[in-house]
Amino acid sequence: MISKAARPRPPPCAMVVFGANGDLARRLIVPALYNLAKSGRLPEHFELIGVDHNERTAAQWREQLRTFLEDMVKGSAVDPGFDEAAWHALTSVLSYIAGDFTRQETYTSLRERLVECDHSNQLDGNVLFYLATADRFFGPIVDALGNAELVAEDSGWRRVVIEKPFGHDVESAKALDTRILKHLRESQVFRIDHFLGKETVQNIMALRFANGLFEPIWNRDRIDHVQITVAETIGIEGRGTFYEATGALRDMVPNHLFQLLAMTAMEPPSSFDADAVRAKKTEVFKSVRPLTQSDAVRGQYGPGQIDGNAVRGYREEPNVAHESFVETFVALRLSIDNWRWAGVPFYLRTGKRLPKRSSEIAIRFKDAPHMLFRDTPVDALHDNWLVLQIQPDEGIKLRFNAKRPGPEMMLESVALDFRYADWFKQAPAVGYETLLYDCFIGDATLFQRADQVEASWQAVEPILRAWAEPPADDFPNYAAGSTGPQCADELIARDGRSWRTIRSVRP
Repeated sequence: MISKAARPRPPPCAMVVFGANGDLARRLIVPALYNLAKSGRLPEHFELIGVDHNERTAAQWREQLRTFLEDMVKGSAVDPGFDEAAWHALTSVLSYIAGDFTRQETYTSLRERLVECDHSNQLDGNVLFYLATADRFFGPIVDALGNAELVAEDSGWRRVVIEKPFGHDVESAKALDTRILKHLRESQVFRIDHFLGKETVQNIMALRFANGLFEPIWNRDRIDHVQITVAETIGIEGRGTFYEATGALRDMVPNHLFQLLAMTAMEPPSSFDADAVRAKKTEVFKSVRPLTQSDAVRGQYGPGQIDGNAVRGYREEPNVAHESFVETFVALRLSIDNWRWAGVPFYLRTGKRLPKRSSEIAIRFKDAPHMLFRDTPVDALHDNWLVLQIQPDEGIKLRFNAKRPGPEMMLESVALDFRYADWFKQAPAVGYETLLYDCFIGDATLFQRADQVEASWQAVEPILRAWAEPPADDFPNYAAGSTGPQCADELIARDGRSWRTIRSVRP
């Protein structure tokens, strides 16, 4: 990983977005490119090519993107002004191709357009293909790119960005890898996870490995347990068909939550070279003790209230079966069988329609000996926590005990609080800026390698099999707006522990 201060402007390239009219392109990819243009991190010679089934012109696509982006910028309290220069840099050479992803003539048109762009804008043959499509198109698009010789690196580089889900289990992930690697080298494949674009996630390695304070206590001798929470207030947002085939476990755990797990639990890499970092992450996944059904619980939200507003249950959502047994909440108890973490449980939970939007990694340290306080009014010590808040309010907090002012020995839980917004001026971002920049310069540190993907699916495979049959018989088992099903509380209570309160304000 190249330090950000030393990072150069990316080389010339064309970026081809399959699924150009989709939600992902409109809400995340294009706004991230706009922010890169504002910060001077977009390639100086750049072409943006949209490919989708819908018949429209480049001008119509440009206007659709601008309308959405202007509304997004107006809604930002940090930077309300629309940057015309950045927009012009991004879209002055924008083009659009209407075509079926599965038909070879689409790729013939794309080849012709890329040749024109390369000659007119001196792109040196560099192309980034972004698959912002439904996962069923991943294999066919790569096959078609390979058959059209569009990913051969005869002159310049060719890279392919693939969104999640990367497979639905171990076998499908392996099959997709086999299919893709018929046409591409592993170094050309960028499996993206937008969680890794968040500053706090990237800062985990800096916190651990750049400070002599933390690394000596980052082990089983000093840590009691770790909680990783990704809580969402939203429901499935009209994606009933997708969610019915996926569920919370497949949607969130092998990718988002396991990436947070890996950053927290990995051993120090020998360098920030992409392969060195990714090898250490893979070691974590391979060290996860095989899960049993007693290590996992699931839930599905019913009707309830979010911020005082009534919301419907999952089974009342569009395109959801009235007797659906798909989970919208999952909690796991993981054990990592290696020297550093033996005996330290990792508790993971994620769910829809929870009371607050919050993502955090919370590290609970072991208690200090109480003997010193036996003749004082102190009857218990408060817990010591290191909390890495990932969203919505990025920062790090350390909770510890201090004496309350007064004549008696009374302890109070106090906190040291670091907030990114207080220390660093941050431009508005959607989380994809760093990841797209890394794609342009070929830095794969924050992207998953094939063995990582397979190892993470392997870790959750026993639960996928166990939950396939029989279906849950108590759904819905938590109300929208609650903190999840009772079985999640019982999971952690078996070890004499409890979940942290889900909150969106500073912990």
